Amino acid sequence: MSLKCGIVGLPNVGKSTLFNCLSSAKAQAANFPFCTIEPNVGVITVPDERLTRLAELVHPGRIVPATCEIVDIAGLVKGASKGEGLGNKFLGNIRETDAIIHVLRCFDDDNVVREGGAVVDPVADKEIIDTELQLKDLETIEGQMAKVQKTAAAGNKDAKVLLGVLEAYKEVLDKGQNARSVSFESKEEQKMAHDLFLLTAKPVLYVCNVDEQSAKDGNDYSKKIEQIAAEEGAEAMIIAAKTEEDIASLDTYEDKMMFLEELGLEESGVNRLIKKAYSLLNLETFITAGDMEVKAWTYRKGWKAPQCAGVIHTDFEKGFIRAEVIKYDDYIRYGSEAAVKEAGKMGIEGKDYVVQDGDIMHFRFNV
Repeated sequence: MSLKCGIVGLPNVGKSTLFNCLSSAKAQAANFPFCTIEPNVGVITVPDERLTRLAELVHPGRIVPATCEIVDIAGLVKGASKGEGLGNKFLGNIRETDAIIHVLRCFDDDNVVREGGAVVDPVADKEIIDTELQLKDLETIEGQMAKVQKTAAAGNKDAKVLLGVLEAYKEVLDKGQNARSVSFESKEEQKMAHDLFLLTAKPVLYVCNVDEQSAKDGNDYSKKIEQIAAEEGAEAMIIAAKTEEDIASLDTYEDKMMFLEELGLEESGVNRLIKKAYSLLNLETFITAGDMEVKAWTYRKGWKAPQCAGVIHTDFEKGFIRAEVIKYDDYIRYGSEAAVKEAGKMGIEGKDYVVQDGDIMHFRFNV
């Protein structure tokens, strides 16, 4: 299962700098709009210290971490929903992602041009992006409503359900609110809502790009965004993208950790961001550990053992018999699979077992 996050924001807020930190791909970073015309794509690994610790015990041929795809989407501007600044193309790139990383400028720098004026105002910047995405979603909703109203009026059951979903979305979008604020109870409604691929229905992580001095605790700008995110039920975090770029350029792990310590940070902002992006869609990791490899596998929180077996191979799910499960802490404590078994700490689980993050799994199947 792959995760695709799109980095969005106004021009010159630090999107491409952040992307450069996240990926080995290097996006052009320049002090003018539209330096990123095509979306830059980078596949990055999800930091997971558990894999390293297991590998020290298992000595596998390789370690295979989970990955996610990051797309650096060119800066949106006011009027993007009407095609301004190549807006339609950029909005289409956002539609293809699973989640949005919304970068907001929360730093002062007279040398960096701000779209729309010199005053730094992350709240206004956020509202510009929100409005453009909402307008595009309204266009989608109204187009769908025009198609389905006659069918619903004629008594078609599915059309009536879809019309209800569309009307619920239109009500909040007309108020200037995001589609993600609407929830549906029935699975039928949820599927129809998902299939609309609305831009503002996607989960969002607001990233407050601050100066180096604010990397640990943030500043007045970032605090405003954190408050708004809390009111929306969204996620927000602080990162100093330019500083992260400096950290990424250091040669050794020790040098990087020393830099972080000087800033009062235990972990890089990039690592924290990747982990938050990974969890944004309720994704978790189970692990397989053997002589060939220690590997992280991505699944949705709440999935049962057969579904997780299917992540490895569809035959595993079809012919599922049972799952042998070792808790990560038990593996570390006893030092090997054999020692865990001897201690009676290996669980034998059936089809109803809900897999937990960090479970070390071995599936038995027959096809």
